[in-house]
Amino acid sequence: MNIHEHQSKKILKEYGAPVSKGVIIFALDEIEKKISQLETSQLVLKAQIHAGGRGKAGGVKLVKNNQELMKEAKEMLGKILITPQTGPEGKEVKRLYIEEASEIQKEFYLSCLVDRQSSKIAFISSTEGGMDIEKIASDKPEKIITTKVNLQKNVEQRDFEKIIEPFNLNTSQKKEAKKIVDALFKILQEKDANLIEINPLVITKKEKLICLDAKMNFDDNAIFRHPEIFELRDLNEEDPAEIEASKHDLAYIKLNGSIGCMVNGAGLAMATMDIIKLYGKEPANFLDVGGGASKEKVAAAFKLILSDKNVKGILINIFGGIMRCDVLAQGVVDAARETNLTVPLVVRLAGTNFEKGKEILEKSDLKILSALDLNDAAKKIVEAIK
Repeated sequence: MNIHEHQSKKILKEYGAPVSKGVIIFALDEIEKKISQLETSQLVLKAQIHAGGRGKAGGVKLVKNNQELMKEAKEMLGKILITPQTGPEGKEVKRLYIEEASEIQKEFYLSCLVDRQSSKIAFISSTEGGMDIEKIASDKPEKIITTKVNLQKNVEQRDFEKIIEPFNLNTSQKKEAKKIVDALFKILQEKDANLIEINPLVITKKEKLICLDAKMNFDDNAIFRHPEIFELRDLNEEDPAEIEASKHDLAYIKLNGSIGCMVNGAGLAMATMDIIKLYGKEPANFLDVGGGASKEKVAAAFKLILSDKNVKGILINIFGGIMRCDVLAQGVVDAARETNLTVPLVVRLAGTNFEKGKEILEKSDLKILSALDLNDAAKKIVEAIK
């Protein structure tokens, strides 16, 4: 689960990291009262959307007075921002963050994430902070320093020194950097975050270290432990289909292809998407119904796939372990009838009660193609949509 920059900065501040003072607004008539809390007339206006690249898309503006602020805020609120991370459809700006401007001397990059391969927490630091960090990672990988830290209560001093080594900080700045590194480390563990990104981390002309931007992502599977984080969820920033999927406890991610997929198990889902691509088509989604899906859950998953207008065919690939193939088959039949299915459907069943499942599908009088294995299933659905 992602949260907004202003929410991330509030959490950072609670954990002792230095951030700029700012206010959040949802309507233009809130501005005058709220900016009275700020101590300078030179402000930065930032669109709040769950996507990077806002600056290049016109979502970050430096303003010198209240007149400029109102003009830019009026233009920005309600604007559709299109960045490399939003896709061509963009995202509508429904909230703005106004913060005190900083006179920047240097910009750095600092992030903290779970490194699953090493079972450690990785800190990534670079002297090349700012809007082009992705380009730096691609063109100048030597500028990116990774420090992997053992899962423990605090970051050891030697690890801390390695993390900040590229920044060449003075003694006072190192104290501030320690607060920031410790905050990231604790938030990641205590709040079950997957990723915390500070870009840029800046040194101001007054030699102060400040987190000028912040992004946080949290583990959906652990969010039940953190109601205070769940309250920060902004449904306006999420795909409606993914919101619907979460209501039924379905793991769903919309993609850009034409073949809808329903699978049980993440590994099997990835293999299914790969073999669709092998036969020259693209998957329309990742959808894992889980190991113990009910008939109702399967029906909800089926309808979810069909809600995507790009779907030209559906491939269902189920290995019945905990999940029973007959339960899945009945859910598919019910959903197909309810939705008046018009696109080709290929089903591959294996495992628990797969024979009963096939019997249910065959007796349904629906146009369902049965497949012997995954290879056969992918071949049949690709041929069917042609």
